[in-house]
Amino acid sequence: MSRRNTSAANARAASVAPSVARPDSPPPDDDEEAPTFDLIDDLQQHGINVQDIQKLKSASIHTVQGVKGMSKRNMCKIKGHSFDKADWRRAVNAGYDPSKEAAIKILGSSFLPASLVLANRKGVFWISTGSKAVDGILGVYGEYRTGKTQLAHTLCVVAQLPKDMGGASGKVAYIDTEGTFRPERISQIADRFNLEPGPVLENIVHARALNSEHQMELTKDLGERLAEGGYRLIIVDSIMALFRVDYSGRGELSERQQKLAQFLAQLTRMAEEFNVAVLLTNQVQSDPGATMVFTAGGALKPVGGHVLSHASTVRMFLRKGRGDERIAKLSDSPDRPEGEATYKLAEGGWEDV
Repeated sequence: MSRRNTSAANARAASVAPSVARPDSPPPDDDEEAPTFDLIDDLQQHGINVQDIQKLKSASIHTVQGVKGMSKRNMCKIKGHSFDKADWRRAVNAGYDPSKEAAIKILGSSFLPASLVLANRKGVFWISTGSKAVDGILGVYGEYRTGKTQLAHTLCVVAQLPKDMGGASGKVAYIDTEGTFRPERISQIADRFNLEPGPVLENIVHARALNSEHQMELTKDLGERLAEGGYRLIIVDSIMALFRVDYSGRGELSERQQKLAQFLAQLTRMAEEFNVAVLLTNQVQSDPGATMVFTAGGALKPVGGHVLSHASTVRMFLRKGRGDERIAKLSDSPDRPEGEATYKLAEGGWEDV
């Protein structure tokens, strides 16, 4: 699972069973990375007053990158902002936006040489799934009892490991939409990696989403936490559960997809701004018109339609195998070929068969 612009499980082969005890998690890095974002407070140096900056923060904009990426139309909707005034509206409509102009001065041009883009991608980090067989192939979707939530729990621990052990040395934010988060499982998985459960749990922030609106509101609160630094992974388990409850039937399908697109856009923006990976687990539904020849999941397809499909950089379908075996099939990736790997669900989370 990777950094800025991914929203699915991804991995690199790494050691998953350290033989020596580890210090408090995440352990300190000797080469501490510099922040990959500019705090919105830097706008004060370019003439933006403190009141407007506070209003931007109230709208879950905490970085200069967030200001640059917000449309002028949405900027005008921020209640209490200077843009609410008629003269500011006229200025914005004419193409002038003080906050965005200041952000552009700080960040520079949006066009970069491909060589610089390649250099920036060296800041990408990879998080192991806990199964080396799956690490080579990585919205994770699948039917029940295939290990979606177990993967989420495993990554809560692995993300805190040092980078040379397949981790990211960072904290985790967990949005739980089904009430399936279990701290006890985190403790069991921590024992597998010889980590103290207490510090591991302290590095995980958990929120129980009560409905789809609350789920979207949690991302606004999350932006403030990410601006504090130290986070490396966001987990949403599962992405569509509450949307399926709040919006039913074809009559509400269009509104549901619009809200879903807005939620995914928020996650994508945060992933890019704060250099965090995003794991989305998803449910499946029957597709009678599909066949095993044409689709990864046969008669099953992920919920959420094309909106969710296009928002996910890497997608992996999980299905049951023989006995305790589970099979992970890579169904979509921009830089990896299709492939399958087997894994099992053990007391320590995802493990090789």
